[in-house]
Amino acid sequence: MKTAVSIPDEVFEKVERLAKRARRSRSEVFSAALREYVARHTPDEVTEAMDRVCAAVNDERDDFVTAAGRRVLERVEW
Repeated sequence: MKTAVSIPDEVFEKVERLAKRARRSRSEVFSAALREYVARHTPDEVTEAMDRVCAAVNDERDDFVTAAGRRVLERVEW
């Protein structure tokens, strides 16, 4: 989809340089930036991404980490 937006000159120039260095089109750079912005600001998508990471992490218990975490928490004023 094509759309027209107003962008400050300084941002446009930075995107232009980035696109050239990355050998990508400005459209690709803007699309990637907007994709990242939307992902960061859409709580459901962030939660889903974190859920995927947690599911992929090995859930075996590590006694050292458990003990270290307990010691840290005991020192924290709640």
